Amino acid sequence: MTASSETGVLPRLTLTAVFGGLFCGYLGLSAAIPVLPDHVRDEFGAGDLVVGLAVTATALTALLTRPVFGGLADRHGYRQVMRFGALAIAAGGLLYFLPLGLAGLIMVRLLVGVGEAALFVAGAAWTVTLAPHNRRGQLIGLYGVAMWGGISLGTALGAALRHFGIGAVWTLCAAAPLVGFVLISSVAPESRPAGSGGGRGLMLRPAALPGLALALAAAGYVGLAAFIIRDLQVRGIGSGAVVLSVFSAVYAGTRLVIGRLPDQLGPRRVGTVSGLGEAAGLLIIAWSPNLPVALLGVVVMGVGFSLLHPSLALMVMNSTESSKQGAALGAYTSFWDLGLFVWGPATGAIASGLGYPAVYLVGAGCALVAAVMAYTIRQSVTTS
Repeated sequence: MTASSETGVLPRLTLTAVFGGLFCGYLGLSAAIPVLPDHVRDEFGAGDLVVGLAVTATALTALLTRPVFGGLADRHGYRQVMRFGALAIAAGGLLYFLPLGLAGLIMVRLLVGVGEAALFVAGAAWTVTLAPHNRRGQLIGLYGVAMWGGISLGTALGAALRHFGIGAVWTLCAAAPLVGFVLISSVAPESRPAGSGGGRGLMLRPAALPGLALALAAAGYVGLAAFIIRDLQVRGIGSGAVVLSVFSAVYAGTRLVIGRLPDQLGPRRVGTVSGLGEAAGLLIIAWSPNLPVALLGVVVMGVGFSLLHPSLALMVMNSTESSKQGAALGAYTSFWDLGLFVWGPATGAIASGLGYPAVYLVGAGCALVAAVMAYTIRQSVTTS
């Protein structure tokens, strides 16, 4: 345990550096997303399949390497691994400038995914060690807000900078993670001794069931993000972009306002209610006849989905000894990547065969299963 965990003192400067480093890393990573599809089509004459590969290649390496970097962070220090992640993302931004061809571009995207995995997992584990025991769930949630903030701003800035040329976007992709590197480097390495060996293998037992619940809960999010705009257009309701914006605002606002609930009420109880809330919101969206009802559904879903991840993550932390928490978080968050991989094509097939409302119904069913899993996961608090 760290001194802050034992004394209840919140190390604000260090947390600001960790959160800021994460924010800047994801800002640079996400700036490329809105410009990559047209760039790949125009520069290489590629089709939709290759475009999809170029955009999602980062998720592949992130999925495979998160547990690895979690274990490395446990053994060698969270600050060191987090700095490596920021530099790897920045290197990807610089490599975008080089004429490497289509295969080279995909390799660069794979490198960026490695950087994302290292940055996120090391920072998440570091945050847990810095947090007082009664605020770990809250800070895990706020860590996610920093990530989503970087993604949102990075996507917007990337689209805006495209008007000044692709080079302006690549510059942001390289510069923002370097700022993150400076922020991370501005604080001293964590005082806790390195773990005795970290996690072994890609699957730690405490992460398995919470991770599976997270992967199931991802179905509703993927369906909403992919199809709500088109679905509301087909229904004659419109304003799908507004609905997505409200979801994002509710997601972040919930963690800011009531993010301590998993700590105060217990992750099992909050995780169960959160899964039920996500399911209820998706059912409302599936049958919404107008915009106000659709907005109600997305608010209910957003509140539930927002607190589900930190609740499940807290379950993982409570059942993992401190020297292996980086590896455990890496294994746990890999289930999120796995969920995106599975539910991306799966929800597309459901929408094509059964219609858009069926996507939300399947997502609601998966959220219900996640709620049941959260309720039944056995907790054994470990502090050593």
